Amino acid sequence: MKHYYYGKQSLSLADIWAVIKVLRSPWLTQGPKVREFEQALCDYTGAKYCVVVANGAAALHLALLSLELPQGAEGITSPNTFVASANAILYAGGSVRFADIEESTANIDPEEIKKQITSKTKVLIPVHFAGQSCDMEKIQRIAKEHNLFIVEDAAHAIGSEYKDSKVGSCKYSDIAIFSFHPVKTITSGEGGAIMTNNKALYEKLLMLRTHGITKDPNKFTKNDGPWYYEQQLLGFNYRLTDIQCALGISQLKRLDSFVKRRREIVDFYKKTLEQDERFSFLEEKNYSKAAFHLCPILINFECVKTNKKDLFEKLQKNGLHLQVLYIPVHTQPYYQKLGFAWGDYPRAERYYQKTMALPLYPSLRDRDLKKIVTILKRIVT
Repeated sequence: MKHYYYGKQSLSLADIWAVIKVLRSPWLTQGPKVREFEQALCDYTGAKYCVVVANGAAALHLALLSLELPQGAEGITSPNTFVASANAILYAGGSVRFADIEESTANIDPEEIKKQITSKTKVLIPVHFAGQSCDMEKIQRIAKEHNLFIVEDAAHAIGSEYKDSKVGSCKYSDIAIFSFHPVKTITSGEGGAIMTNNKALYEKLLMLRTHGITKDPNKFTKNDGPWYYEQQLLGFNYRLTDIQCALGISQLKRLDSFVKRRREIVDFYKKTLEQDERFSFLEEKNYSKAAFHLCPILINFECVKTNKKDLFEKLQKNGLHLQVLYIPVHTQPYYQKLGFAWGDYPRAERYYQKTMALPLYPSLRDRDLKKIVTILKRIVT
């Protein structure tokens, strides 16, 4: 029996050779491939500056730290996301507020953001769920009205577009972050990136990535000699290696073809299943061209005989290893200790109750898709 997973990496011989060349070079980390990857990401997105880091969570952490928010400042994000989006606010000494999602997209609802803003709110973290951009013009207007920073959590959305720009261009935000985990559209094994058009933030992020240290003589308070460096901030070791950057550079060259195939797969699922009353899909808005990281399918449990847990297990036994993304962050035990509870964000909770993520990766062939759909229709009864 062939097994299908909700996501996995797609590696070519060119990717493997790119890594081998670095392994045979003098530089395994802190070498030229790091800057090359950063420049390639700038060239692709249109952003001025890029800092690559160890993973997407590290990218969010440093993004929030670079803004130097006052202690206790509030950040607003979506409850329909991985915990890292909210955790980053806490890492930076802030407190978390959530704004419920749009039913049609599962993205954060700008109208719900407005309801959550207080005098302590300093930053908005919209999450481009499944690869579809949030409505960034609306969110930017809200941010300007209240003098708020915007950090785009674009962990799902490299290759996506919003209106006339690439996600990651920071046209509508102060910072955007990407993730390069193996299930994402491109991978560097683990890895992340921080994009910005603000030079001061960029220079701060470079130091925060490497223990808060600078080797730039123009920034020194003194200079003992050519070996000299200074720690000027309390930073972290969040560096990305040349090995990983080489893989990222190679993958980035294939990004547009990955996006094309992912959109074809999602289109197949929708055309094949959306007329069946048991299934439905999120809407893709006309302002967004999504590089789908996920293909969530919504199960209408009111017209099927099984429950979600039993269905999930049956699908696994038949070779479909789907995933549920996401358990609403506010329902996690840690966040319940902070005062959140079931019932706080009903749209996110309803979405969670009926969603599963279908297999979505470029190596799936049309015959695989037909088999996946056949299994799904047979098991969901």
